[in-house]
Amino acid sequence: MWRAADVADPDEWTWQLDDREIEALVDAGGRRSDRSNSANVLADGIARLRRELLDGRGFRLVRGFPVDDVDPDTAAAAFVWLGRRLGTARSQNAAGDLLGHVRNVGADASDPSVRIYQTNRRQTFHTDSSDVVGLMCLETAATGGASMLVSAGAIYNEMLDRDADLAAALFDPVATDRRNEVPPGADPWFEIPVLNWHADHLTVLYQRQYIESAQRFDAAPPLTDRMVAALDLFDAIADDPVMHLTMDFRRGDMQFVYNHALLHDREAFTDKPGAPRHLLRLWLSMPGDRELPEVFTQRYGSITVGDRGGITVA
Repeated sequence: MWRAADVADPDEWTWQLDDREIEALVDAGGRRSDRSNSANVLADGIARLRRELLDGRGFRLVRGFPVDDVDPDTAAAAFVWLGRRLGTARSQNAAGDLLGHVRNVGADASDPSVRIYQTNRRQTFHTDSSDVVGLMCLETAATGGASMLVSAGAIYNEMLDRDADLAAALFDPVATDRRNEVPPGADPWFEIPVLNWHADHLTVLYQRQYIESAQRFDAAPPLTDRMVAALDLFDAIADDPVMHLTMDFRRGDMQFVYNHALLHDREAFTDKPGAPRHLLRLWLSMPGDRELPEVFTQRYGSITVGDRGGITVA
């Protein structure tokens, strides 16, 4: 776990691609046949990236991919190729998309059928439904849109210091809205604690807006005053600049984040006229990852290590 001061030096968490690595990654995105040379050139960097995600800080930025020098399909293919060297791509929505597009489509963030990444609103600190989320920046915003990361373990320790009873409340199940992406026979919400102790790990799953919108269902368990207070304190600690890291994306940047230990957020933003902010997204299931509690099957479908995560619907 860490606080902002512990990760203040970007050189410690940035993989700056050198010329040989750039060539190998572009080649991996552009070729349809043998990519073994790319795998050899990038093997050490990929191994370090994987260790950093599962056993280190929980995030890493890959910088230097030349999006201006390649077509969008090659950029996307290179990103997917790198992600698949880490793990298995998982479905991100009811359409079964393995490669997502994070951009403002003009959706209304107050609509409970909308997922927040489809708007230009701030997302608030949350986790995605996979072991690792990867983002590739194709276009930046005119203003705003910075990425923010925070350690769930650091939040929990701070909550213990401030109010141990509210910290304990986060281990109670809470209803979270599926946003109309409902597996056959399931409720339109699922019930999972924000925090779980399991197999010697503290694991987080959280999206405050979806917890609140689950209350639209009469049969969903109501939020208690104690739980609301616990969530408010959790959010307030995450929002403290002492706790979270803020990083700006450059075009071509790739960010990978470990969802079980970190939460991520994005500032509100405004688009450039004719060139809107555009990120590609991968959800990855990681071989060799930690064991998850059985309750996660409600959202992940499977909790088999290396084959879990993703939205399964009819």
